[in-house]
Amino acid sequence: MIMKKKVVCIVGTRPEAIKMAPVIRAFKECEWANTVVLSTGQHREILTQTLSDFGLQVDLDLNVMQANQSLAGLTGRLFLQLDATLESLAPDLVLAQGDTTTVMVASVVCFYRRIRFGHVEAGLRTGNLEHPFPEEFNRIVTGRIAALHFAPTLISKNNLLTEGITSAQVKITGNTVVDALLDMARRAEAADFGAAGPLILVTAHRRENFGEPLKRICAALRRLHDESPDLTLVYPVHPNPNIKDVVFELLGGLPRIKLIPPMGYREMVGVLKRCTFVITDSGGLQEEAPALGKPVLVIREVTERPEAVVAGVVKIVGTDTEAIVSEALRLLRDQAHYTSMSRGNSPYGDGHASARIVATARAVLLNEPGGATAVADWDLGRTGQNA
Repeated sequence: MIMKKKVVCIVGTRPEAIKMAPVIRAFKECEWANTVVLSTGQHREILTQTLSDFGLQVDLDLNVMQANQSLAGLTGRLFLQLDATLESLAPDLVLAQGDTTTVMVASVVCFYRRIRFGHVEAGLRTGNLEHPFPEEFNRIVTGRIAALHFAPTLISKNNLLTEGITSAQVKITGNTVVDALLDMARRAEAADFGAAGPLILVTAHRRENFGEPLKRICAALRRLHDESPDLTLVYPVHPNPNIKDVVFELLGGLPRIKLIPPMGYREMVGVLKRCTFVITDSGGLQEEAPALGKPVLVIREVTERPEAVVAGVVKIVGTDTEAIVSEALRLLRDQAHYTSMSRGNSPYGDGHASARIVATARAVLLNEPGGATAVADWDLGRTGQNA
């Protein structure tokens, strides 16, 4: 009889919930694991809603979110509450995904307490601490001290090796977002918001785009609305006042720009299935949209996901109004260009990343022969990512 190992899966934000949901489900199906879902509550309401879309719920909720909080205040509360909680739980393994403050703090607390920490979606880098801020800092810290690194691609693995992480600690799994997307796409119905013509899905929420960059983005969206009478834009607006107040001031009342509350993941995938293309500063959508054949314009200056840019299905346009309008109109009016960006090729996974993560964790925690190295990497050659 195998003695069960305690695995704590930490989530703080909606994107983390999406990417961790298939991992959590995979662990909960294991007889050898006792899995605890711990929420820090950075995006409390929409995180709970997202997990419920996958038939999951939170076991422990720290509820650290406060109105108009500072990064330092959030970080301090996370350190205190996560430290006490992990001391009480005494897990064999802690897992968290991505590059939020939740992930960084969880990895440091595990380092202090000598608890194994596994980083899901490890190795993403831009090389610029200001872009994205503070996410690049968060993932560098986490990358330095994690025990297990679940890298989505060969590029992300090589980033870690360059930083001195040993190959035995890194497993190429593909990205768990593809697992989540393929599962939800089978169940979600396309949503058109009454659009008879093209529909653009828009998201903009990153801290680096607060202020003038967001105003330029909104100006571009207004121009697209005014210059394309058959176009509908759907924009789920983040509740942060730095986003919401600006967006509703500049875009509120326009008939074909649908400013809606954040959607559940099922609804988001429904819009993604229907849309013509995506304008976003989201990391997850850069990975999800290409898998469904949807071009992506990235309203950031850099991206830590270069694979889709190289593949030609994602383009970085920055936050300049003219650049956003020009590239969006090109996709709307140049069919050959649109076709070249909508090939449906995903360099990010095959839908089995979660299974590889669970297999690696089992091999390490149960001291199976070969440990983590006994689990095969995702065969990147099938998607051309060895090029």
